[in-house]
Amino acid sequence: MSDQSLADAPDLTVPVPPGPVPSAPVRERRPQVELSVDGQLVSVPEGSTLLDACRQCEIDTPTLCYVETLTPVNVCRVCVVELEGSRTLVPACSRKAEPGMEIRTDTERVRLSRRMVLEFLSSSTDVTQSPELCGYMESYGADPERYGERDAQAESKAQPVKVDNELYVRDYAKCVLCYKCVEACGEDAQNTFAIAVAGRGFDAHIATEFDVSLPESACVYCGNCIGVCPTGALVFKAEHDLRQRGEWDASRQESTDTICPYCGVGCTLSVHTQDNQIVKVTSPLDQEVTSGNLCIKGRFGWQFTTSTPGTGDETSADGE
Repeated sequence: MSDQSLADAPDLTVPVPPGPVPSAPVRERRPQVELSVDGQLVSVPEGSTLLDACRQCEIDTPTLCYVETLTPVNVCRVCVVELEGSRTLVPACSRKAEPGMEIRTDTERVRLSRRMVLEFLSSSTDVTQSPELCGYMESYGADPERYGERDAQAESKAQPVKVDNELYVRDYAKCVLCYKCVEACGEDAQNTFAIAVAGRGFDAHIATEFDVSLPESACVYCGNCIGVCPTGALVFKAEHDLRQRGEWDASRQESTDTICPYCGVGCTLSVHTQDNQIVKVTSPLDQEVTSGNLCIKGRFGWQFTTSTPGTGDETSADGE
């Protein structure tokens, strides 16, 4: 090294002055939009939906195809509300709030529309594993048997349960085509695109690419589709087996939040247990790290806790 290079080298004995302390960027405050919801004046940030306004007024507005972390697809129409001056009812989950809007959420027209949608969905689909949907039906007095016997109607969607892996089960007889699984597998979350809607009209159904079996598809088994399914059409294999044996009992279950131990991302896990056994793992939607999404390890990597003594799966304290 030349003498000039040594002269230009920094003196390591001189402390380097500290740089500026980083700070979070300041979020610009969005202009407020004022509208009326059931006679209440409410102000919401520009870009908010009518559903946001309803929730700010603490008005219970039913939703089925809507999740905060996914792009609204407007397919269930359970959240429709009446907008002054509009010829038709509008979906609250996607219609943006505008100044001066007058919204009514509990008129007879709204209740009739919601009731009929719930009746149509439940007349041909098994919704018994959706407590939220069953609660909506009771609240709105939905009677699906007005369209005929439920068993006869359900034949149009009858198909065998798909059990082709040890992680989760697909029972599309319970599917209401809410598209949540499609969105969760697509651009909104996983970007795997293993799930899509095949067919048109009455033939529309959820399928893998080319309708191949799950292990042959692009599925990476993250289980994010299970996390958003509202009817039990996609369910943990452990939960499916317990239900088949008649041992599933939500009243005896507890949920404990913890941090996933598999990597350093820090995903929050909600571990659901029944009789001191893990039955499924989810993640809260309001967590900044996960937004409800997990990978295959976080959602399914807990089977080692249920190894049965005498089967060869157990490991002794000394590792043998």
